[in-house]
Amino acid sequence: MNPQEYEILLVEDDPADAELTVLALRKERLANHIEIARDGAEALDFVFCRGAYAGRSFERPPRLVLLDLQLPRVSGHEVLRAIKADERTRAIPVVVLTSSNQERDLVECYQLGVNSYIQKPVDLQKFQEVVRQFGMYWLMVNHVPPSTAFTAKSKGTQ
Repeated sequence: MNPQEYEILLVEDDPADAELTVLALRKERLANHIEIARDGAEALDFVFCRGAYAGRSFERPPRLVLLDLQLPRVSGHEVLRAIKADERTRAIPVVVLTSSNQERDLVECYQLGVNSYIQKPVDLQKFQEVVRQFGMYWLMVNHVPPSTAFTAKSKGTQ
C-alpha cells in the first residue's frame, strides 16, 4: 500500500452518519480508501478475512477501525472484544465513535482495550471538526503498528 493511502474500516449502520464521516475524512484528504461495514458481522468478516472478504490478507490490516456501538447482528462491544482478543488483530487501533454517553459503555470499551472513545456531536460542524481532529491524530501523527505487531506468537515463545 502506498504510504499516502490509508485504509479505514468504518463500522456504521446509519447511512447518514457513515456519509458524514467519509465526507469529513475526504475533505481533509485523510483517507483514500474507506471500507464501510453496515453491521458487526460484516466488520468481523472484513477484519478476520472471511466470508465476502476471504480474499483479503492479514498482512494488510486496516490502519484504523472507527466503530459504532449500536449495530445490528453483532454489537460494537462484541466486535471490539473479538478484535482485541486475537493476537493477529489486537494491535489495530480501534476508535469508538458513538452517540452513547452511557458510562457503562465507556467503561466496558476501555476494559475491552479500545484505543479511544468519542461521543458523536449532534451539530454538523462540530461533528466534522471532531472527525478532522481524530483523523489527523490517528492517520498523520500516530505511528502505525509495525507488521510484527500483528504476528501471532508461536506457542513455544509465550
